[in-house]
Amino acid sequence: MPVTPITDFKHFYQVINSDTPVVIDFWAPWCMPCKVISPIFEKFSDQEENAGLGFYKVDTEANEQAMEEAAVRVMPTFMVFHKGNKLDETAGAYPSKLADMIKKHAPAAPTDSEKVDGV
Repeated sequence: MPVTPITDFKHFYQVINSDTPVVIDFWAPWCMPCKVISPIFEKFSDQEENAGLGFYKVDTEANEQAMEEAAVRVMPTFMVFHKGNKLDETAGAYPSKLADMIKKHAPAAPTDSEKVDGV
């Protein structure tokens, strides 16, 4: 699933209140560490084991209200939301910390015994 930009506060509010857990990358155009980790975040969004998560980005320069609502203090910051609740957060361009957070919140894939008709 590609990373979807969040364009305004209304969209941010809809995303964080989704029934699907979401990971949001709060970044800024001037932030070099943000630019370094962005392609890594994109790769995580494409991995099959993360298919149960939504992946989004907030440009904090263009969407200051979302940044303030989420209480972002440093960039990049990655947060997991589900049904309006912030479940987790990690700050900085640390791929292993981001991977751990995503893995922790990715819904488990159904086991073979849970699949219906082999699907």
